[in-house]
Amino acid sequence: MAASELYSKFARVWIPDVEEVWKSAELTKDYRQGDGLLQLQLEDGKELEYKLDPKTKNLPYLRNPDILVGENDLTALSYLHEPAVLHNLKVRFIDSKLIYTYCGIVLVAINPYETLPIYGTDIINAYSGQNMGDMDPHIFAVAEEAYKQMARDERNQSIIVSGESGAGKTVSAKYAMRYFATVSGSASEANVEEKVLASNPIMESIGNAKTTRNDNSSRFGKYIEIGFDKKFHIIGANMRTYLLEKSRVVFQADEERNYHIFYQLCASAHLPEFKALKLGKAGDFHYTKQGRNPVIDGIDDAKELSTTRNAFSLLGVNESYQLGLFQILASILHLGNVEVKDRDSDSSIIPPNNGHLSVFCELMGVTYQDMSHWLCHKKLKTATETYIKPIPKLQAINARDALAKHIYAKLFNWIVDHVNKALHSSVKQHSFIGVLDIYGFETFEINSFEQFCINYANEKLQQQFNMHVFKLEQEEYMKEQIPWTLIDFYDNQPCINLIEAKMGILDLLDEECKMPKGSDDSWAQKLYNTHLKTCALFEKPRMSNKAFIIQHFADKVEYQCDGFLEKNKDTVNEEQIHVLKASKFDLLVELFQDEEKATSPTGAAPATGGRTRLSVKPDKNKAGQASKEHKKTVGLQFRNSLQLLMETLNATTPHYVRCIKPNDHKYAFTFDPKRAVQQLRACGVLETIRISAAGFPSRWTYQEFFSRYRVLMKQKDVLTDRKMTCKNVLEKLVQDPDKYQFGKTKIFFRAGQVAYLEKLRADKLRAACIRIQKTIRCWLARKKYLRMKHAATTIQRYVRGYQARCLAKFLRRTRAAIVIQKYQRMYVQRTCYKRKQAAALAMQCILRAYMARQLYKALLREHKTIIIQKMVRGWLARQWYKRSLKAIVYLQCCIRRMRAKRELKKLKIEARSVEHFKKLNIGMENKIMQLQRRIDEQNKENRAVSERLHSLEISHAAEFERLRVELTRLRGAEEDAKNNANKVTSLLEELERLRKDLQNTQKEKKAIEDWAQTYQEETEKMISELKEQNHLLKNEKNDLNRLIQEQSQQWSEKMQRALKEETQQLKYDLNEERSRYQNLLTEHLRLEEKYDDLKEEITLAVNVPKPGHRRTDSTHSSNESEWTYNSEFAESEEGSRRGEDVSKSILDMSLFLKLQKRVSELEQEKQSLQHELDRREEQFQRARARDDEEHKKARSAELEYESLKRQELESENKKLKHDLNAMRQSLRGSAEAGSAAPGSPAYTVLLDQLNASNEELEVRKEEVLILRSQLVSQREAMQHKETMTEPLPYIEDVQKLTDAKEISQAYMGLKETNRLLEFQLQAQRRSHENEVEVLRGELHSVKEDNNRQQQLLAQNLQLPPEARIEASLQHEITRLTNENLDLMEQLEKQDKTVRKLKKQLKVFAKKINDLEGGQMDVSPGQTADESVHPVNIPRREKDFQGMLEYKKEDELKLVKNLILELKPRGVAVNLIPGLPAYILFMCLRHADYINDDQKVRSLLTSVINSIKKILKKRGDDFETVSFWLSNTCRFLHCLKQYSGDEQFMKHNTSKQNDHCLSNFDLAEYRQVLSDLAIQIYQQLIKCMENILQPMIVSGMLEHETIQGVSGVKPTGLRKRTSSIADEGTYTLDSIIRQLNSFHSIMCQHGTDPELIKQVVKQQFYIIGAVTFNNLLLRKDMCSWSKGMQIRYNVSQLEEWLRDKNLMTCGAKETLEPLIQAAQLLQVKKKTDEDAEAICSMCNSLSTAQIVKVLNLYTPVNAFEERVSVLFIRTIQTRLRDRKEMPQLLMDTKVIYPVTFPFNPSSLALETIQIPSSLNVGFLTRV
Repeated sequence: MAASELYSKFARVWIPDVEEVWKSAELTKDYRQGDGLLQLQLEDGKELEYKLDPKTKNLPYLRNPDILVGENDLTALSYLHEPAVLHNLKVRFIDSKLIYTYCGIVLVAINPYETLPIYGTDIINAYSGQNMGDMDPHIFAVAEEAYKQMARDERNQSIIVSGESGAGKTVSAKYAMRYFATVSGSASEANVEEKVLASNPIMESIGNAKTTRNDNSSRFGKYIEIGFDKKFHIIGANMRTYLLEKSRVVFQADEERNYHIFYQLCASAHLPEFKALKLGKAGDFHYTKQGRNPVIDGIDDAKELSTTRNAFSLLGVNESYQLGLFQILASILHLGNVEVKDRDSDSSIIPPNNGHLSVFCELMGVTYQDMSHWLCHKKLKTATETYIKPIPKLQAINARDALAKHIYAKLFNWIVDHVNKALHSSVKQHSFIGVLDIYGFETFEINSFEQFCINYANEKLQQQFNMHVFKLEQEEYMKEQIPWTLIDFYDNQPCINLIEAKMGILDLLDEECKMPKGSDDSWAQKLYNTHLKTCALFEKPRMSNKAFIIQHFADKVEYQCDGFLEKNKDTVNEEQIHVLKASKFDLLVELFQDEEKATSPTGAAPATGGRTRLSVKPDKNKAGQASKEHKKTVGLQFRNSLQLLMETLNATTPHYVRCIKPNDHKYAFTFDPKRAVQQLRACGVLETIRISAAGFPSRWTYQEFFSRYRVLMKQKDVLTDRKMTCKNVLEKLVQDPDKYQFGKTKIFFRAGQVAYLEKLRADKLRAACIRIQKTIRCWLARKKYLRMKHAATTIQRYVRGYQARCLAKFLRRTRAAIVIQKYQRMYVQRTCYKRKQAAALAMQCILRAYMARQLYKALLREHKTIIIQKMVRGWLARQWYKRSLKAIVYLQCCIRRMRAKRELKKLKIEARSVEHFKKLNIGMENKIMQLQRRIDEQNKENRAVSERLHSLEISHAAEFERLRVELTRLRGAEEDAKNNANKVTSLLEELERLRKDLQNTQKEKKAIEDWAQTYQEETEKMISELKEQNHLLKNEKNDLNRLIQEQSQQWSEKMQRALKEETQQLKYDLNEERSRYQNLLTEHLRLEEKYDDLKEEITLAVNVPKPGHRRTDSTHSSNESEWTYNSEFAESEEGSRRGEDVSKSILDMSLFLKLQKRVSELEQEKQSLQHELDRREEQFQRARARDDEEHKKARSAELEYESLKRQELESENKKLKHDLNAMRQSLRGSAEAGSAAPGSPAYTVLLDQLNASNEELEVRKEEVLILRSQLVSQREAMQHKETMTEPLPYIEDVQKLTDAKEISQAYMGLKETNRLLEFQLQAQRRSHENEVEVLRGELHSVKEDNNRQQQLLAQNLQLPPEARIEASLQHEITRLTNENLDLMEQLEKQDKTVRKLKKQLKVFAKKINDLEGGQMDVSPGQTADESVHPVNIPRREKDFQGMLEYKKEDELKLVKNLILELKPRGVAVNLIPGLPAYILFMCLRHADYINDDQKVRSLLTSVINSIKKILKKRGDDFETVSFWLSNTCRFLHCLKQYSGDEQFMKHNTSKQNDHCLSNFDLAEYRQVLSDLAIQIYQQLIKCMENILQPMIVSGMLEHETIQGVSGVKPTGLRKRTSSIADEGTYTLDSIIRQLNSFHSIMCQHGTDPELIKQVVKQQFYIIGAVTFNNLLLRKDMCSWSKGMQIRYNVSQLEEWLRDKNLMTCGAKETLEPLIQAAQLLQVKKKTDEDAEAICSMCNSLSTAQIVKVLNLYTPVNAFEERVSVLFIRTIQTRLRDRKEMPQLLMDTKVIYPVTFPFNPSSLALETIQIPSSLNVGFLTRV
């Protein structure tokens, strides 16, 4: 194939990169031959020109197709080169989170630095028994392959685990050993597998330490041989260690630690037993603080020490030895703190009383002086003399450190020896599997002696690995008859010769160590002189004369010569050793004793291990060898041990595990390509790839090739012979015949050919897809065009019709508009005229009325004015007159008073001043005279005037009279005027008052109007509010009704859900109890079988003849009554027991007693669990009944609450309406009062109801009292009958007594009788008093009930009437119902008690009758006089009663013919189902009928033991197990059906009830039979599982039920080297045929339908769990097409269930995880919506399972896409709150708890006919 065909446009290649090592790119231009540049585009879109090497013209590596990326096996890749390997590992590790990958025969394990859930017991069980290529890569797969090859090939195996520090070697080795311990188990009770695993924490504590690369780095190499016996059970183990890093004891680099054990001791220094060690914190000791980081995150050193001590105890190291070990370790820490000071330049000294040295000497039991002296001195020996020379400080410190290292090395070896002793077995070893945990290739900045030895060991291992790979390749080629051509591979023998050959590096080092003045420099010069010019692998650094370089297979390593000699010598001051040997500490002396005296578990009795050629130390028996052993150098010892290791590995079949460290920072799932490539080169993975790629790396079977590349063939190319078809096609597709070879069963391809074929296949599929797309798109376009054309025509038609309808509509509307306008205008004009006419008339009318009113008002006003004027004028005149008169009178009065006052004043003045006047008026007498005359004149005038006055007076008198009359008249008129004035005043006042009243009235009217307006507004507002409130209340009512309905629905749903959950929980708890109980039965059965096997082996060992196997009582089932065994069986058991007594002196009595004790404990535990199971079942039934009752009550209460709420709302609405009506009536001025007070009729009804309830309560109480009195009377009558049965004979005997002695005896008897009667009377009195007290208590409770009723009545009176009635009635009904239920319960209990007592009374009467019959023979005279209690024995009919009689000596024959030698096939086909069970029960009925309890027990025990025996003998035959499961269940149902219990008798006929057992209660035996049925059911499930197990994976996963859906991908080497040959392909039809066979067999045997459903459910669970687990562990099965296959297969199983009417058995639900996994493979997996759909769909899968399926999803074709990491993280984020079990796989060992529902038989016993073929003619019908 030309390069231009491969390096075409869009081809992807790998180019070197500094950071990522290799980077992917894509060709943007075709490559032409001779081009020097390649046009590339990187994945980030960057363009690049890649220059080819002008010399080699080598093109870059091609990239594999995407469907090959992520393969389980690197050899399945088409292009095998470094970038393809690196990329495949990275994709699996980063994207799929898969840490294991196959590379041919190598398992590559990448350390995830995270705990993964892939090492549980379920994973171990999943890999157990599987072919290596069938499952995903795993350390368990390698372990299973080794274990399987050991068992198949009878050849020892080795698992070689290598890698850098921190790569996970120790953990991988630990998991491999755990796998062997779990799968194989131990052959004895010593639990060897636990001891093997217990050695891990011990070796980790003393041999592991924290380094910069690993927190738990193994600082030594170890090879553990796990021994197996002939049955391939673990019997022991042996451990070899290599090159312990002793320097770590005294020195640690930064961020590193010493060995874990020191820090564990320091963390536990506070413990009381460690007080004497005087330890402190790790920072207090020089040997533990140099790394400056004594703590490991997440590690509790104190807890780890506890684990280490427990492991020591498990391995037999007692507490005193452990404390001794810790004492030595503590002394090493104290030794490191001993300070050495300079005395001078050539000597040193330890100060006296050094505290740490004192503690060291105290702990080690040596003297302080000797140790302090020899730490600072050394002894030099010459031929004649011995010198003691002081040493300087530096040498003293080195000597101290050397002593510490030596002590620790001795301690390490002692612990390893004792671990080997504990793991050693006396049983002969048949084979072994070795696990090598050894350091990988190391290179540091400074490499010393340790790295040299490590790399030397890896050179040897790499050589062995290369040879093994080469050998396997050669075997594969020869097996397929392919011409073998020599493949050139790297041979590192020259490098090994450089190190170990004569005059090699180790040889020169040992020679230099023997020189007196040998040094590292002189040794380096010897190396330069010897190898620099002769060996190309040896180089000298340019800038150093104390280093050398070796070209190893992995890389060049520069070693510094400093320290090589000292480390190789490993010297220690012998005088210090002598001081330690003289110690008083026994354990220390034991550490330093000579090698020939030391006990070595590997050297003791080597013949018992069967491996004398593989002993650890060869030639131990040679004389003088042991004394010289300590003089060997470290290099020589390591070379010898390495040689032994290589001999061991070469004698075994190796399996390789290469551990890779992904990064140096211990980040979880972080991949550093540089570091990975370094390790891949160093561990030989790439060498394996190179060897594979040099030949024909890709290999296909003819069928796989045909299935995959069928698309490249034409129909005429397909022949019946697949081989010829493939040959013809390949000759056409690949022109170069050298690119492939045809083998016997496979086609071999050169590298790159599979990729070329995949390219052709993808091109063919792409062309087919394009053709399909073209056709479909044409069809779709034509369909679209036709639809558009039809749509356009339709649219045109409808548019034109629409337009025509629119035109017609427009014309109609125009015409209608004109008519409407006409009539509208006419109507407007007429309306306008009428309106104007009416307006004119109205105006005229109003105007005329107005004018008339105005005229009337004017006339009325004028008339009223005249009247007012008249009245006013008269009133004014009168008023003026009155005022004038009053003023005149008043004026007169005032004038007269003034004048009087003047006159008075004048007189007073004159009186006071007479004399003065006299004096003054002396000259005025003339004047007086004049005045006198004048007075006289005046008098005269006065008289004249008087006369005239008199005349005037007369006239005046007349006038006066006239005036008086007038005055009288005027006075009368005045009185009238006054009266009228008063009346006017009152009228005016009245008018004023009326005005004020009018104003007030107007104000009030206005206020009233305002108030009325406001009130009306408020009322209207209130009415509107009330309407709104009413509307709101109606809405609220509706909402509340709806809410109540919703709440009721929700509540009912919640109650149903809670009830369902509680029921499910109870069912789950019950199933858990049943499962635990049934597992205990299984364990009990296993112990019984193991005990029987041991008995048989012991019997065969002591040669005791044994005619037939009979179990002793210790191996019986847990029936309590089995101690009464049949006499015949007892005799045979005695015979076997006597035979066993002979051999008991030889037996291991401890094991025997241990098994007996364990069996008794299991029996007791089984009884307790049975009681607990019965109690749980009873609780479950009660809880279920209680929940049903509570549900009914809750539902009724809910309905009542709804009705009450509705009535409340209606009453409230009525009340509001009533208030609204009352308010309206008040507004209208209605003064009518309301009706009578509400509630009185309801109150009357309530009282009536309460009275009725009280009457019913009284009736109930009377019934209770009557019932109690009847019960008491019955009890007293029974007691009286029991107590009066004995004294009656005495009364009758008195009449016949004649002798005085007899009379006295009778008198004494009468006294005793009277005393007894008195006692009975007192007892009756006490009982009466108790009854009175009880009645008083009841009366008190009745009073309390009455008080409570009254309180309830008071509370109810506060409620609305309807609510009161409902609440009181409901309460009363509930209470009475509860009382009735309690009474019914008590009555049922009493009935049961009476029935039980009657049954016991029958039994006792029968026994008394037998006893009296026995006494009758002795004294027959007494029976005539004694009153015997009558026994009710029913008279049997003489016809057949459904019983079979047999003799006791025929019991063995019955069991033999009916159980042991019965052939199920004939019985099942020709006879009625369950016939043996019916026959055995009829025999049991006869034994019960004759009341022979020994015969009943013997028969039941024989039947049970015989069924167990036949199941043990033929337990792998499904038909036999099914037959006896059916018969055991039928026998159990017969015991229940005819037991006489009412719960089992209700389905019987009257005749069947007559056949019930009459004398014995066999409830205990029913439990024993139920246990036996459980054991048979579990045996049936195991038998069924063994038959189905090989079919499931092949039929459900591997076989293509739908042909052509899934394609076959290229497979790697693992698939071709299967450990087990192909045994035939099973299909889904095979599984269905087997299911049909199971179902038909069970139906033929008459198995209960419910039991068949449980068996089918268990079958489907096994099918689903095994299929699902294999799906999770097989990456090649996780594809879209496989999901479709699984869905189809599951649908076929569902169809089978439908055909058998088993859809309700729960079998379909067990397949739900598998169905959801198949759906998960098929659904879209891209967007967030897809993630949400997956989360809601996969509710039966855990998060770990969903993520596992998504990670394993693998496209089969190039058109499928992988699941992105982002999508998987989205799924994890959405599911992180889900609560679930962290288990990844389903437990295939789960067996659902089985129940045996009662299934009565309608078959009458008397109608059963026994065929002669059963050979039970000795049975007689009764």
